[in-house]
Amino acid sequence: KERGLDLIGWRRVPVDNSMLGKEPRDSEPITEQLFVGIGNKSGQKEFEQDLLLVRKMAEAEVMDMLGPESGFYVCSLTSTHITYKGQLTPEQVSQYFLDLKDPNFISHLALVHSRFSTNTFPSWERAQPIRMMCHNGEINTLRGNKNWMYSRGGIMESPVFGDDTSHLLPATSDNMSDSGNFDSVLELMTKAGANRPLPEAVMMMIPEAWQDNDNLSETKKAFYEYNSCVMEPWDGPAMVAFTDGRYIGATLDRNGLRPSRYYVTKDDHVLVSSEIGVCNDLPDMDVVVKHRLEPGKMFLVDFESQKIIPDNEIKEKIASQ
Repeated sequence: KERGLDLIGWRRVPVDNSMLGKEPRDSEPITEQLFVGIGNKSGQKEFEQDLLLVRKMAEAEVMDMLGPESGFYVCSLTSTHITYKGQLTPEQVSQYFLDLKDPNFISHLALVHSRFSTNTFPSWERAQPIRMMCHNGEINTLRGNKNWMYSRGGIMESPVFGDDTSHLLPATSDNMSDSGNFDSVLELMTKAGANRPLPEAVMMMIPEAWQDNDNLSETKKAFYEYNSCVMEPWDGPAMVAFTDGRYIGATLDRNGLRPSRYYVTKDDHVLVSSEIGVCNDLPDMDVVVKHRLEPGKMFLVDFESQKIIPDNEIKEKIASQ
């Protein structure tokens, strides 16, 4: 209400926990869904920015009262998509969340993560997708990335949030996994007022190998060189899939040490996966395009223009702006 938003109501998210093992059941959270109206905001962008601020302020308030191990976690607070996740196997997700069995529940996209973390202890809140992305691999530059983001906090300003910018910080935390920290910075870069589209933020965080690369245009080299002063690369090996509702895509870091393949079918379905054989019942005769994601490249679908945008096209467009 302080931000001019309307509280419409709450509901308890219906679940079936009969298939859970002992550890997930012992730590199973109560999941509730909040409905927020746009209130006096001028449009979706301003609405999204205020939703980010409200969530950050709520998280800070709960942490002050109950500490970092409170168990309070916001899976998503956005008008573009909903995150369903937990300490579950892939098969259990649709069994556990009864919403996903409802025939009236329809989405034009799905971002699915089916692996437990290998460098942090599994938990409900660390499950993926996070809020804008999911990740196969690890961020080996994480300590440096976190330190640089923390050091910028003292001079960080947003023309949108003004004095409230401090509520968005710190952007990184030792209480989050490498994926959680990446997601938090990605969200900050796309919503904190720089008018930066999601593909541009991903390019900044996971750049191509641009130095001494004769295959890159001078425009793209200049983009990467300039932004290397703004953001250090979050180097893997990593394959990152991302979405904000308008875009959905994936990128492979410049080391290229994680698999990623994509298919496009005759009926305009697009499938991207880090493994082969995810859809065993997909006949080859229905596939129009079958290819792999190459090191440093991006696969992107733009639902506003209703097309797949090639790596070079989207990057040249962003770099030339």
